[in-house]
Amino acid sequence: MEKPITRNFCNNQLWLVIIVSFIFCFILLCFDYSALTGSSQNGFTALVNNFENPITTQLSKSLNQTQIKSNKEDPSVQDSCLGSYIYVQEIPRRFNQELLDNCESITVGTEHNMCPYLVNYGLGSEVEDSQGILLNQSWYSTNQFLLEVIFHNRIKKYKCLTNDSSLASAVYVPFYAGLDVGRYLWGFNSSVRDKSSFDIIKWLIEKPEWERLQGRDHFLVAGRIAWDFRRKTDEESDWGSKFRVLPESHNMSMLAIESSSWNNDYAIPYPTCFHPLKDIEVIRWQDLMRARKRSYLFSFAGAPRQDLRDSVRGKIIEECQDSEKLCKLLECSYGVNGSITCDNPMNVMKLFQDSVYCLQPTGDSYTRRSIFDSILAGCIPVFFHPGTAYAQYKWHLPKNYSSYSVFIPVKDVKDWKTGINETLLRIPEDRVLAMREEVIKIIPNIIYADPRSRLEGIEDAFDLAVKGILERIERVRSVIKEGKDPSVGFADGDDFKYTFSGYVGET
Repeated sequence: MEKPITRNFCNNQLWLVIIVSFIFCFILLCFDYSALTGSSQNGFTALVNNFENPITTQLSKSLNQTQIKSNKEDPSVQDSCLGSYIYVQEIPRRFNQELLDNCESITVGTEHNMCPYLVNYGLGSEVEDSQGILLNQSWYSTNQFLLEVIFHNRIKKYKCLTNDSSLASAVYVPFYAGLDVGRYLWGFNSSVRDKSSFDIIKWLIEKPEWERLQGRDHFLVAGRIAWDFRRKTDEESDWGSKFRVLPESHNMSMLAIESSSWNNDYAIPYPTCFHPLKDIEVIRWQDLMRARKRSYLFSFAGAPRQDLRDSVRGKIIEECQDSEKLCKLLECSYGVNGSITCDNPMNVMKLFQDSVYCLQPTGDSYTRRSIFDSILAGCIPVFFHPGTAYAQYKWHLPKNYSSYSVFIPVKDVKDWKTGINETLLRIPEDRVLAMREEVIKIIPNIIYADPRSRLEGIEDAFDLAVKGILERIERVRSVIKEGKDPSVGFADGDDFKYTFSGYVGET
């Protein structure tokens, strides 16, 4: 007969099981699973801890918290918006909407009343095309200084918006900096011009979105040139506001119609008057420009700059007038007659459609909207300074500038060595056709689609600008992950940006 199991033996077995289980659990807790999963989180943390930079350490912790939250949300790898989400900061209305509500106070430095330009989501009134110059009803009297309004209305329809700022790759600040400072550029002291700049920065740095990357994932869009926001002194005679020289503003990126020589300013195209609703409108317009018969070798639309002593505009106008059979001149000047002539898209587009080349000298600043009007018309732009396009619109124009344009390097009238006629007539016909085709291919890159619609298979200027700023901010995150200081190079100046070195012209 088997001996019965005693109570003591059962108790001993129970204690043995408990002890073994405890030891096994302790081993599991101590085991480093990163070796199996291949996780880089511990390696990144160690790298950051070894890099003794308090700014980087704080930013890395914020970045890690965002990554942890994203993992909890478990976004699908199939999510087409992953890495492209944008959070729109809800700023006080006085920084944007109230400016539009009081549009009569906005001026562009001339006699223009800005209110009529604000209809149709900032596109302006529809152009009546009685001469059949334009394609359809997607043409508007768009003011060149309303990019910030058009961009804001476009981003409201952006497919990758998020209400959760911690999941956003970028934070858009819809501050209408250009419209704001435009009210006070003439006849106001510097403190008035700067008030909104100080106020918006104070408001932003108190928000949790700012703390994550100290504003380096924030961007805004300005409808004026970036130089208008970089006043160096407090002298009343000095131009513009100090918005972009404020220390906190250094951490933000600005997209403007013309960039400065600092790395945190980026140029995106001026708004033209063509704002298509559908892809087919763009394609049809391109086909029309390919088939267009051009009567003039070159043309110029603009006014002389008599107050700018070294401006080449006077020389260009003189050559155009002397080349009556080859050149067509559309004189623009302030006043009623000038406004009627050059503010009417039909007049400008007809001139450029009839021209093989369109002359684009510098104006009050390096750039001008006429660049994009000429491209829209399939007219090959002729530049005289690298700051007019080559050093500017790097997200929207080809890197190989000679593929779509002609460069005649003229610093001022003292450098004028050759005639425009002779220069342009020397260019072989096959190269002319190739450049024109490249210009026509660029057209989608430089137009802003109607905010009430979305192009399906075409990326426009808005799409390329968003892609560019997202890539910039992603580079900042990569720097932080490497344990480096993201402020290095972020807002540095580039003294060589507007020099002629590296550019070889036709002369």
